[in-house]
Amino acid sequence: MNTATVWPNSPSHAPSTEELTALHAWWRAANYLSVGQIYLMDNPLLRTPLTRDHVKPRLLGHWGTTPGLTFLYAHANRAIAQRDLNAIFVTGPGHGGPGLVAASYLEGTYTQTYPAITQDEAGLKRLFTQFSFPGGIPSHVAPETPGSIHEGGELGYALSHAYGAMFDNPDQIAFTVVGDGEAETGPLATSWHSNKFVNPHSDGVVLPILHLNGYKIANPTVLSRIGDAELEALMRGYGHEPFVFTGGFDDEDPLETHARFAALLDEVLDRVAAIKAEAAAAAEAGREYERPAWPMIVFRTPKGWTGPKQIDGKKTEGSWRSHQVPLASARDTDEHLADLDAWLRSYRAEELFDEDGALRPEIAAAAPTGTHRMSANPITNGGAVLRALRLPAFQDYAVDVPRPGGSVSEPTRVLGDWLRDVVAQNPDNFRIFGPDETASNRLQAVYDVTDKQWNADFVPEDLEEHLARSGRVMEMLSEHQCQGWLEGYLLTGRHGLFSSYEAFIHIVDSMVNQHAKWLKVTNEIEWRRPLASLNYLLSSHVWRQDHNGFSHQDPGFIDHMVNKKAEIVRVYLPPDANTLLSTYDHCLRSRQYVNVVVAGKQPNPNWLTMEEAVLHCTRGLGIWDWAGTEVEGVEPDVVLACAGDIPTIEVLAAARILREEMPELKVRVVNVVDLMRLQDDSEHPHGLSEKDFDGIFGTDVPVVFAYHGYPWLIHRLAYRHDRNGRIHVRGYKEEGTTTTPFDMLMRNDTDRFHLVMDVIDRVDGLGTRSAGLRQRMADERIRARAHAYAHGEDLPEVAGWQWDDNADEADAGKGTIADTGGDNE
Repeated sequence: MNTATVWPNSPSHAPSTEELTALHAWWRAANYLSVGQIYLMDNPLLRTPLTRDHVKPRLLGHWGTTPGLTFLYAHANRAIAQRDLNAIFVTGPGHGGPGLVAASYLEGTYTQTYPAITQDEAGLKRLFTQFSFPGGIPSHVAPETPGSIHEGGELGYALSHAYGAMFDNPDQIAFTVVGDGEAETGPLATSWHSNKFVNPHSDGVVLPILHLNGYKIANPTVLSRIGDAELEALMRGYGHEPFVFTGGFDDEDPLETHARFAALLDEVLDRVAAIKAEAAAAAEAGREYERPAWPMIVFRTPKGWTGPKQIDGKKTEGSWRSHQVPLASARDTDEHLADLDAWLRSYRAEELFDEDGALRPEIAAAAPTGTHRMSANPITNGGAVLRALRLPAFQDYAVDVPRPGGSVSEPTRVLGDWLRDVVAQNPDNFRIFGPDETASNRLQAVYDVTDKQWNADFVPEDLEEHLARSGRVMEMLSEHQCQGWLEGYLLTGRHGLFSSYEAFIHIVDSMVNQHAKWLKVTNEIEWRRPLASLNYLLSSHVWRQDHNGFSHQDPGFIDHMVNKKAEIVRVYLPPDANTLLSTYDHCLRSRQYVNVVVAGKQPNPNWLTMEEAVLHCTRGLGIWDWAGTEVEGVEPDVVLACAGDIPTIEVLAAARILREEMPELKVRVVNVVDLMRLQDDSEHPHGLSEKDFDGIFGTDVPVVFAYHGYPWLIHRLAYRHDRNGRIHVRGYKEEGTTTTPFDMLMRNDTDRFHLVMDVIDRVDGLGTRSAGLRQRMADERIRARAHAYAHGEDLPEVAGWQWDDNADEADAGKGTIADTGGDNE
């Protein structure tokens, strides 16, 4: 387990008048640069009269939240410099992009990262022009911004990302600004509970700052209109100690405003230091401690603070009208151009920048230096601090496969044994995240070496349930929080996986969208170092949720993910335990991917020895010659293809029927473990060339494909190869209910009997001469359904089916493929 370092807490003092003056000047400079980025493409220091030609033709960006963010950034800098803190700045209001770009420029990090953006007038011109401009940078706190780990283009995830970043980072603090519009989202409302999962000794600190500027795009925000008493009660109910600050609404001297907030922030950080000291003392003494009430700040300021009070006779500062670009016609009307000129000149840039256009040294000194700059904190470029995992040899965990189908295992339980040792060998940079499903998904072996981290209250029985103050398993019944925690953990240079029921991983669709986009952009940014991949393990899948019913049956997350950029997404469907081990070892070693692995937890046959599994996973797909009846050197009559553990069983069962009923038919069996192999090599790095695809699937041969998910996805992936429409796919077609496993397959026409019927229908010449067999297959479906409805279980010959009819019963006595395990979550 992580041995926490001493919390940095150099003595602090109230700022002097000189320090307040420099701090205020730094804030003015940050605001000036922010306005300049939104509006200007020339004349960055207004050293000539402002004209329309100096204003961008398209005005894009967001001003309203920005001055509050720059104020908080400036004060965080003062605290960092005095207390020697290691800090990052997470901005929930991602539209405050110009403020964070300005801050990193003033700290010098931006110029170090992008040398062309120099610390002079020419550099300022480039800085301004590039913002929200073709060939430039986005308006959000994007990957291009040094110090960022959270874009915030989609609201709701600031706190979960911040907490994920602070796990196992005991000497770090995340100043985390939550926008009051963002605070209305479900994920953010839930993420306040993350304070029950942070260990004050071995984890870092999240300081939430609820930025109440009163308005969203066009409406007031809820939390700004409920009053301080109710709001404080809400925050206390979440387990925080709230500190309330109000500024900017009257004619108070700016230095007094700064002095009041500096005093409040010092009080808050003193509380943090006391909590960390108590936790360290308790850990050293080996005694329990009470969960602390972590401080948080309610920060009330006007929206568009320091901007125009009114525009066109209508209130702007302190109104929704300041949200985006308050002077939208600055290039088109003399009135708005004059207002922009007055606004920019109100910051008195001539006092802030020298004759060359560089920030004056006495103002620059208000910020910390080196890696204490929040824009230069090494953990915000997580790949730069990433340590490779120590992975035990997965081959040592292989299950014995004396012959195809000759043993039965629960694949995820086998994987859990390996993950147990992954956890043991990586005690401070690997965690498992999931919504209350680690044991349900058969990964409970990890509890032999770790616990579930939990810092809420305990009852005596909790010790038997593996709850502890510190652990490597993070469970909260919120997919949003698990996803956000894992993303924050990965973005700051660590490793992990997310285990979930397949149907409910859809809850994080939009979150993984943003992470995949982050990876796509960082692939194009040289200074961003590769991160550990975001790894999913989706179990309790569609074909074994017959007991929970239709609500739990949805394989569509795969469809969602393949819409992302090809260089980012990988989808794996290992058919048995050994292929799952090989696949997950690959996933945990990989970088810059989103890996989706779908694997069953119920007892299933094992098909491949470990040696065969490694070869199969390396190829991504392959011909299982032991299952087919083709003749060497002769093109098969039909290809039976499968992807997914249950479709694999059905294809093999269909192949067995065809072998027995039509031994003259030349059948090839192909199993696909890497779904991306079906694409053309021009579409995906893992795709097959036309020659290789035809070599596997034939050139003019019908292909009957049993697929784990929605069948049309296979057509999408293989459309360049399937020139003659010869691929016929069976999969899930939204026909589900509470029933038996085999009836689920029959409802979706993916059962073995229907696959045989498909072969008869699609191989030339079989339709007439095999009509009797086809009728018997239809009759078998009727018989199987009748048995299920009469007895509540599948036919014994279906439930206990084995590939080798002559298999020794003892070899298969470890379970049957239809055992549902009794989970009813």
